[in-house]
Amino acid sequence: MSGTSLQERVMMLELANSGNSDPTTAKQLHLSPFTIRKWRRKGQQKGMAGLVSQMGRPKRGALSSYPTELTTTLQKWREAHPGWGAVTLHTELGLRYPDQPVPSTASLSRWLKEKDYPRRYERHQPLPDTQDDPAPQACHQEWELDAKGQQRVEGVGVISLIDINDVYSKVKLLSYPCWLGEQRATRHPTTEDYQLVLRLAFCQWGLPDELAVDHDSIYYDNRSKSPYPTRLHLWLLALGVKLTFGRFNRPTDQATTERSHQTWDQQVLQDGFFPAHAALVQALTTRCVFLNEHLPCASLGDQPPLVAHPEARTPRRRYRPEWEAEMLDMPAVSAYLARGRWFRKASNVGAVTLGSQVYYLATSWKRAEITITFDPADQHLIFTTDHQETKRRPIRKLAAQDLMGELAPLLTLPNFQLALPVSWNEWRASYCCQLLGGTTL
Repeated sequence: MSGTSLQERVMMLELANSGNSDPTTAKQLHLSPFTIRKWRRKGQQKGMAGLVSQMGRPKRGALSSYPTELTTTLQKWREAHPGWGAVTLHTELGLRYPDQPVPSTASLSRWLKEKDYPRRYERHQPLPDTQDDPAPQACHQEWELDAKGQQRVEGVGVISLIDINDVYSKVKLLSYPCWLGEQRATRHPTTEDYQLVLRLAFCQWGLPDELAVDHDSIYYDNRSKSPYPTRLHLWLLALGVKLTFGRFNRPTDQATTERSHQTWDQQVLQDGFFPAHAALVQALTTRCVFLNEHLPCASLGDQPPLVAHPEARTPRRRYRPEWEAEMLDMPAVSAYLARGRWFRKASNVGAVTLGSQVYYLATSWKRAEITITFDPADQHLIFTTDHQETKRRPIRKLAAQDLMGELAPLLTLPNFQLALPVSWNEWRASYCCQLLGGTTL
């Protein structure tokens, strides 16, 4: 038995609409009257769409063989928890209905897609040059930096200890208590806090070639699949310090600094009461000399770090805050950004956020998927939609003064007066001023 073509079905409907009966149409087309009746009815009920042949089992939708109660529960869960995917829903169903079969994750994925519930997965684009390099072969070739979690110190308040270590020589370069609050943490370490800590280390030990860090948001927007570097990252890059990131969930990639957290806790923080933050800073500084010059290190043949590697006292590249503006290599920053590519979705008003800066494009671009690149020639960001529409906007906050943060205005001051009442930001500025030669405090 041969079937009918779509052209024949269209002709059946046209003849029927012209007033011909089913037998008359059947004789004219040399088909069965029952075939004519079947397709006439479908065409009159559903229009041209009804004339398209649907082969196989009728579509009833994903999870149609499961109880209505189950699909209703799934819909309530998904609306209440938009982040739940197929795996989460499968696990929740197993807990809710332990004595009956539940849909597989593949079936749940089809159901989510059918209901237009799937999560939008952003395209991935890693930061340029994020791979770790081979082990260092000299002092100050690679440092490690890490911030310990919050802890309360009697007399000081809540702090986060930021430690810096030289990987090759095992020298403990600096341990600095970043103040977070009196009785509980009311703030997080900021870019300015990290810049102060690094400047303190740079002044004493010089600039390293590389700085090994974890995947904290202080270095890049780690919630994005195509992360943009932070101001701290770009500042280090301008100073010629390359950031290297360890593997996810591998604290052993920064074993030296992870071990130093415990050392500093045992050597200083467990001592008890400190009358003020400055007293804790002094205690850490004094103990740093002991750890580097006197305490034997097992990995160095039971020699103190500076005894085993006295060359660590000599910087590879010298640094002074007064020189910083001239030291910043801004073309290197532009070249680095030119190698990047970022994917963002425009807001309801056609704006996107990149590097904490909002760029308005056009209302017609709302909810559009946008690819962003950087043109170093004119310092413009290039925004492109999937339809190849393009807009250009000047990049923001990329001047040397922007990267330097609070040091930039301090360099122009002949003297510095600490404001009252004293806040942590003012104390940090005073510490920064103490690094400047020729500036009175």
